[in-house]
Amino acid sequence: MKSLQIGDLTIPIPLIQGGMGVGISLSGLAAAVANEGGVGVISSAGLGFLYKESSKDFLEANIHGLREELRKAREKTSGVIGVNIMVAMSNFTDMVKTAIAEKADIIFSGAGLPLNLPGFLQKDSITKLVPIVSSARAAKLICEKWKKNYDYLPDAIVVEGPKAGGHLGFKLEQIDDENYKLEKLIPEVVTEVKQIEEKYNQPIPVIAAGGIYTGKDIYDIMQLGASGVQMGTRFVTTNECDASDAFKQTYIDAKSEDIEIIKSPVGMPGRAIMSNFLEKVKQGKKQPLQCPFQCIKTCEISSSPYCIITALVNALKGNFEKGYAFAGANAFKATHITTVKELIQSLRDEFKASS
Repeated sequence: MKSLQIGDLTIPIPLIQGGMGVGISLSGLAAAVANEGGVGVISSAGLGFLYKESSKDFLEANIHGLREELRKAREKTSGVIGVNIMVAMSNFTDMVKTAIAEKADIIFSGAGLPLNLPGFLQKDSITKLVPIVSSARAAKLICEKWKKNYDYLPDAIVVEGPKAGGHLGFKLEQIDDENYKLEKLIPEVVTEVKQIEEKYNQPIPVIAAGGIYTGKDIYDIMQLGASGVQMGTRFVTTNECDASDAFKQTYIDAKSEDIEIIKSPVGMPGRAIMSNFLEKVKQGKKQPLQCPFQCIKTCEISSSPYCIITALVNALKGNFEKGYAFAGANAFKATHITTVKELIQSLRDEFKASS
């Protein structure tokens, strides 16, 4: 495996641990991955829930939570630490400003187009900016807008295919369409990005995400032009993952047919492991709703059967009567809990055997 260069950051292993909320990838997991030479990523989603003792104001608690998680990660590693910040979050601006002020190495941003992201950088900022896209068209649009408005190009681009866990940047009918699979998207984005690289004489590595599970998968997708990969699902079943043991066990217990596409209150399709809670939602049973958080811009609380952030916090704690676990398409392949070190070594071994 070649190292991955993102701006002036050299990442020994071309592997980014995907940001998983709420509370699945925090400082514990991120630091462990960074210590093994990959990029550890803290999810900024819903941190106000986990740090609610710091402030009665949910948005204030989010800011405090992100600061704390970044500082905790820094105490445990000198490796590369990123933050995942969804454009759809109502506190997007707060989270971006906090990540930059705390000198996070990288911001990864998707669930919408982060068209104004470079506008938050200061003269002394060191944070790299990496948008997450699901098409060559989106990659081109972001590059053009950033260059025109801020004279800035992405430091890398993550291309997330339809086999990813959580919210997907695809219409329902596109998820199983061969024309939208990751293996088709990567060459398209690489071709588009190559033109931009040549025009402005600046490297923009393309990172593949969504459904990558083995070292062979990493090798195969890098043969199509990807400079690295982002993996989330594989890291859930590690000792260092910040989720509860019960959350991790749902991955180990899951069968292929248990992983379904759901309609999220956020207005996007999502991939999750079926639970009693989701079965009730399917049957049309609504949860009593109130919304003190306004955490997602696109959430229609009046027509939603449940509050997504509450459901995800319940899942984090292992309460699947009131929540559910997001998961990638290959989550059912998990058989046991391992360490981050062992996992990365096995990926390297598989990669080497494939090359």
